[in-house]
Amino acid sequence: MSEWVGVAIALVSSCLGGSAAAITRYLAGNADPITLSILRWGIGFLCVLPAALLLRARWPQREDWPAVAALGFAFFGVFFVFYNIAMTFTTAARASLALATLPLQTMVVGALLGIEPLTKRKTIGVCVAVLGVVAALASGLAAAPAGAWRGELIMTGAVLCMAFYNVWSRPFIRRSSALGFLTVGMGTGAAALILVGLFTGSIAALNGFGTPQWIAGIYLGVAGGALAFILWVLALERASPTRVANTMTVNPIAAGLLATQLVGEPITPNLVIGLIAVFAGIWIATSEAA
Repeated sequence: MSEWVGVAIALVSSCLGGSAAAITRYLAGNADPITLSILRWGIGFLCVLPAALLLRARWPQREDWPAVAALGFAFFGVFFVFYNIAMTFTTAARASLALATLPLQTMVVGALLGIEPLTKRKTIGVCVAVLGVVAALASGLAAAPAGAWRGELIMTGAVLCMAFYNVWSRPFIRRSSALGFLTVGMGTGAAALILVGLFTGSIAALNGFGTPQWIAGIYLGVAGGALAFILWVLALERASPTRVANTMTVNPIAAGLLATQLVGEPITPNLVIGLIAVFAGIWIATSEAA
């Protein structure tokens, strides 16, 4: 039951992540990758820290702080800078499609590190879900911008960082709490980004934001930053890394649905078939006895 609850929480998180991809693409023309990361995790940390204090979250043990901080720097700092760079080369949907390789990479990393066994059922479930994403977005691949492959290649490579984060996070979360672990990691990443932004002038780009950009930026930090990753670490606390990562296949679907509402893109049969395949894959991978 805990696995199913974890997967359900991760599904909501992945949907928020999909909407954040569209918002990131919208803001990419107004800010560089570091500015976007500062915006997302600076605002996110300002939301997460008060919640951790009010709820009296259990902080990581003293000996775990260096590792937790390193994970936070690698994920919230390094990974999301490359995530934002990828968004400048390709569309939100195609970048999210590359991001959806996370289940495969998490499954392989978990097996290589001996943390999570690679079973036939999990493998089938992950592959079905990823194929569902391909089916859902296949109709739009021909309209990709020139050089989009660079963004997708950058995103696919960066996802390996998130795969290690997923696999290595769980023991630290169990020894502390999901919210305490997230706060330390996000705070470390945000502080590093702000420091870099001060030296590169990336923070100054925020002065050029108008009301629409600030509304989008606040949503990015609150929903795509704080809420999405509070839910993500809560999911990692309750379910295996591969099963949580498998819900990332919903990310491009959510981005596609948001694009339908914002710019009138039609809901195609590919999207419907893809949605069915995604949830079938999640069910296959999750229904196996732990």
